[in-house]
Amino acid sequence: MTLPKPTPGRSRSPLPALSRASPPGRPRGSLPARTAGRLGGRVWVDLVVAAAVLVLLYLALRLGQGGTLRFSTARDAAVDTDPARLPYDALRSLLRMFAALAVSVVFTFCYAYAAARSRRLERVLIPALDILQSVPVLAFLSVAVSGFLALFPGSMLGLECAAVFAIFTSQAWNMTFAFYQALVSLPRELDELSRSFGFSRWTRFWKVELPSGMIGLVWNGMLGFGGGWFFLVASEAITVDNQRYALPGVGSYAGAAIAAGDLGRVGWAIATMVVLVIGVNFLFWRPLTAWAERFKNEQSEATEVQRSMVLDLLRRSRLPTALGRALRPVGRALNRAGRVFGTVDRPPAVHPQRRRAGDVAFALVSGGIVLWGLVDLGRYLAERTGLGVFGEPLLLGLATAARVVVLVAVATVVWVPIGVKIGFSPRLTRIAQPVVQVLASFPANFLYPLAIWLLLRTGVSIDLGGILLMALGSQWYILFNAIAGAMAVPADLREAMDDLGVRGWQRWRRLIIPAVFPAYVTGGITASGGAWNASIVAEVVTFGGTTLTATGLGAYIARAAEHGDHPHLLAGVAVMSLYVVALNRLLWRRLYRLAERRYSL
Repeated sequence: MTLPKPTPGRSRSPLPALSRASPPGRPRGSLPARTAGRLGGRVWVDLVVAAAVLVLLYLALRLGQGGTLRFSTARDAAVDTDPARLPYDALRSLLRMFAALAVSVVFTFCYAYAAARSRRLERVLIPALDILQSVPVLAFLSVAVSGFLALFPGSMLGLECAAVFAIFTSQAWNMTFAFYQALVSLPRELDELSRSFGFSRWTRFWKVELPSGMIGLVWNGMLGFGGGWFFLVASEAITVDNQRYALPGVGSYAGAAIAAGDLGRVGWAIATMVVLVIGVNFLFWRPLTAWAERFKNEQSEATEVQRSMVLDLLRRSRLPTALGRALRPVGRALNRAGRVFGTVDRPPAVHPQRRRAGDVAFALVSGGIVLWGLVDLGRYLAERTGLGVFGEPLLLGLATAARVVVLVAVATVVWVPIGVKIGFSPRLTRIAQPVVQVLASFPANFLYPLAIWLLLRTGVSIDLGGILLMALGSQWYILFNAIAGAMAVPADLREAMDDLGVRGWQRWRRLIIPAVFPAYVTGGITASGGAWNASIVAEVVTFGGTTLTATGLGAYIARAAEHGDHPHLLAGVAVMSLYVVALNRLLWRRLYRLAERRYSL
């Protein structure tokens, strides 16, 4: 093929030749009208972006000042339910949510990377993660409050840290599972490319591994952020040592309004939360999900892509580029410092006998620590109730386990096809994402009185209706991960299926199921853990003076927590952790290995 010759007299430089001859009638150095208009528009965009950044910094500074004040039990136990305070309370809650999200991201990077890159640590960290996601958030909160109050005595900062920690425990687990799954199922060509170029482990993480798992990480972060709204009431209205403390926030406002039976102010709280969810989705999550599409592993560009007004505004602005240029020396310095972690093309040569000895030593140390904890727990229970305390929760756990299995199975059949449909259509994603985000972020416990009213009117037993109550807070994990998995499917694979005329079940069997399966496993395991956690509030529900109690482990733990029965509470949490780990080992771990071995792109 012969390349066309340049037109005589036309500059070959791609840059405008402003320093050369100027057209007649225009002074040397002046800009064309079109260019001047474009630059003027970009200046306007820059001013808007700069003003938004300054406003955010100002709000964070003003709101952060309220977290370092002194508190008193008498003053801060009461909650002012004046609707005029809702804007300030909502911003305080929003600041806690984003602080917890930042902590969750750092935890996800460190924890998931350690589990994915260390064979020995994986044997401990992943089962521990299974247990952590099954432990009720209120159990974390009871320990965190005492610790943070001792760390910051008399300061609101201790309560703020405890609230952020409680929200963190509702956000981090599914993000960690999603990123771990992305690390262990890294596409082969990306792995070989990073090894052939001799990337350092630091460079490989930021250039290969993080981009590969970005879509699942963003969608699970969005889901975890939505789940954090559910625990605002518990994290902002804290009781410890028979003393009650209330932090300014929309959660404590809603809790006080519900306790007072003021439905009007409950409605104000619900309306405020809906505005917060929609606003955060428009200003943060939708731009982030649209930006994450650049990390799709595909060879041809999709015909339709997600759009975001905020992202388009940022792309038109020169401030992000200027900020990136200013931080470039810092990035180079970090890359040089990251070389101390070694390169991926030279795995350390370890003698088989030395590796075997290291495995034995690691197993002895970790097993010894676990055994010591079990012995100490057994001694504690033996002195107070006897070891027979485990009998009742073991039997009750079977009923809760049956509800969890039914919930996951039904949610899989219902939400996976819907999630695939949404994920394959950017236009549908733009419409469905805010709706799904609102549904997933809306506190399910606000709907429990209505659900119980329906159960009483229809005569359905709480033993069966408890599945619906558990589903209100856990089914969204499967939907979000199905959407994320479908969005990560390369467009060229779908176009190839269209060209070959593959439709119906064959399309599902050849393309959709293998492509979505790794993300679904992440959604399934987090939905299962979330259902166990939700059983504590779904199996004991009060409505209009009537309390409905289901037969299950969640009700057992709720009763023990209500009466302050620590031996029975420990026994219930230990049995729940045992059930979660057993279910994950028998089912979800095997599916993880199958996804890693057969269904990684």
